[in-house]
Amino acid sequence: MSFNSILMQVFIYADAVQLGEAAGQEAARQIKAAIAQKGGANIILATGASQFETLKTLVKDSAIAWNKVTLFHLDEYIGITADHGASFRKYLRERFLEQVPPLKSVHLIDGEGNAKQECGRLNALLSAVSIDVALVGIGENGHLAFNDPPADFDTNEPYLIVQLDLECRLQQLNEGWFNSLGEVPQQAISMSIQQIMSAKSIICSVPDARKAVAVQRCLTQAVSNLQPASILQEHPACGIYLDHASAQLLDEKNEYTI
Repeated sequence: MSFNSILMQVFIYADAVQLGEAAGQEAARQIKAAIAQKGGANIILATGASQFETLKTLVKDSAIAWNKVTLFHLDEYIGITADHGASFRKYLRERFLEQVPPLKSVHLIDGEGNAKQECGRLNALLSAVSIDVALVGIGENGHLAFNDPPADFDTNEPYLIVQLDLECRLQQLNEGWFNSLGEVPQQAISMSIQQIMSAKSIICSVPDARKAVAVQRCLTQAVSNLQPASILQEHPACGIYLDHASAQLLDEKNEYTI
């Protein structure tokens, strides 16, 4: 099932596997199109449980010239090592980078050292390019990347240091990434809202009933930094990929408040 808002397009599938297959195939198509058009592609990859099936599909496409692709990382915790079970660098290495041929360039976030300096390093890199395709998700609290509510919609810094709210930290715990709430970091380095929105195309994968309330609020209520992912309503080329569980509170006849 699919239906359109004024700007974004919403696709609803039976389950997370079908959702991921569709989102991953669309991501592959867009990456190949960017390479064909301009000789290379700059992409952003998200992590977490919402991206399992999408990335699984993406890495299967052997027709992608990965040596022409530059990868930027969406977010990372401050204060955990690259081999920690919850590290997003570890996630991307195991679920993406080790599954495809070497990329042209890879820019992962190092949250172990001086976070301010790391933001400066990444900001210089990202400010010099334009992003063709961004893969993202929506958090249970409506966050986009680690921009928890109330998110900063105004900063034009590509990366920033953010505080993680309790709901966000509980989500990370309940997904099994940590053994206790006390282990979940309280800060992260996150790509900013404006930087995400500057991508030419956004593919947003959101499976699971846990996300149903956030999906309903972010897709049908007015854009607000209290529901950070609601900003996706304003992107000119955003596809939202849902399963029946995450879409259960949506009325397909609803007229979106965009």
